[in-house]
Amino acid sequence: MSDKPIRVRFAPSPTGYLHVGGARTALFNYLFAKKTGGTFLLRIEDTDRTRFQEDSLKEIFESLKWLGIEWTEGPERGGEYGPYIQSERLDIYKKYAQTLWNSGQAYPCFCTPERLEKVRKEKELRKEMHGGYDRKCRDMSKEESQALIDAGTPYVLRLKAPLEGTISFVDGIRGEIETSVTMVDDTVLMKTDGYPTYHLASVVDDHLMEISHVLRGDEWIASTPRHILLYKAFGWQPPVIAHLPVILSPDGGKLSKRKGAASVMDYKRGGYLPEALVNFLSLLGWNPGDDREIMGIQEIIDAFDMGRISAKPSVFDEDKLTWVNSQYMESYDPAKLLADIEPMWAEKGLPVGEFSTEYKERVVSLFRTRCKKVTEFGENGAYFFADPEDFDAKQAAKQFNAAVKPALDKITEKAGAVAEWNRGGLEALFHGIADELEMSAGKINPAVRLAVTGVGGGPDLMDMLELMGRDTVVRRVKKASEWIEKNV
Repeated sequence: MSDKPIRVRFAPSPTGYLHVGGARTALFNYLFAKKTGGTFLLRIEDTDRTRFQEDSLKEIFESLKWLGIEWTEGPERGGEYGPYIQSERLDIYKKYAQTLWNSGQAYPCFCTPERLEKVRKEKELRKEMHGGYDRKCRDMSKEESQALIDAGTPYVLRLKAPLEGTISFVDGIRGEIETSVTMVDDTVLMKTDGYPTYHLASVVDDHLMEISHVLRGDEWIASTPRHILLYKAFGWQPPVIAHLPVILSPDGGKLSKRKGAASVMDYKRGGYLPEALVNFLSLLGWNPGDDREIMGIQEIIDAFDMGRISAKPSVFDEDKLTWVNSQYMESYDPAKLLADIEPMWAEKGLPVGEFSTEYKERVVSLFRTRCKKVTEFGENGAYFFADPEDFDAKQAAKQFNAAVKPALDKITEKAGAVAEWNRGGLEALFHGIADELEMSAGKINPAVRLAVTGVGGGPDLMDMLELMGRDTVVRRVKKASEWIEKNV
């Protein structure tokens, strides 16, 4: 392990939304920094200007903040190692690229995209294992190179990779990984547009920002030998590099947008809580050493250990995420939930503004144990704010009949005499009516539920009737009795 102060980074490219795989990478870096007392910084790698999206940059910030993954250095925070946006560091990359060129460890390449594509296809036809660049410009004299540059010929700058031997590094999760140099071509460091490639920029930045550990997705394993060569060319000590396990879709294929890799904000819009998504993502490729499945962020930080990160792929099971979310819903602060739920009710035209905050929070409390996602509040519960316009047909056929009408009438008749409109008073009312009519609660209660909600399911009946209040219950039960009289 590195003896440097712990400094880790999350370095997304703003070329699209922050998907759950990227969020898991950010989370593991954040957890490692928190557990070790280190620093977690955010760096924006926006050197691919053809794919840059301004909206993506905003969504990355929004997604991380929503998840509670706060960076201590980076955009919007500052820090002594900035700037933290690569497009603001171009002079730095040019300086270090020139250093490699001056030392003979890099060279200009004037090959056109068309020639490079032709070389690639020819190598494929010969079934060569590595179909990279053929190093045509590698041994060009400085005079010849300068003449082409002076003539305005477009060029890239390439690293001179060794022609024989192996490249090895110790992965923080997988152990030693060794690669033959025949699998590595002369990496492009600077592009024709004057921007650095990811390879040069990330190595330079990680060194200058004193990054001690690089935790990133395993798709970067193939690129790491290039980075090791760059560190050697500069004479720098590489950080500890650890590649996180791949996340698979439930069918075993690579996670994609079509197969679960939705954006973090998609999950927010889909009704998931940030704490639940963090809990779920933390267990994709890591375990706390016991069978805990529901863990708050501090519990996760306290238990986090890089040694428990597995190299094996993990599966993104959205059903499991929904279950985790439901566990958080049961104890979630109603006031925090209401902030997201109230706009959903308002969009349905419900007069939520006419009800007190206390009333709305009590509605949320009643529904928490019955909803797996926040969006289910918006889909249900309208009857807490408006009388049902009709009754579920199947439930009406089952619950509304001539035998139950007298019980409904007794409720409207006796409700005014209930001294305390609470669970105790309501249960006494219902028991008295059941005894008087010699009916079971199993026949009365479902009919009352349908009368006041228009549907067959919902929260505890007595809690619901208490919250709705005497006048609302009497009005709705009376309407249901009238409906039975006309339709049964």
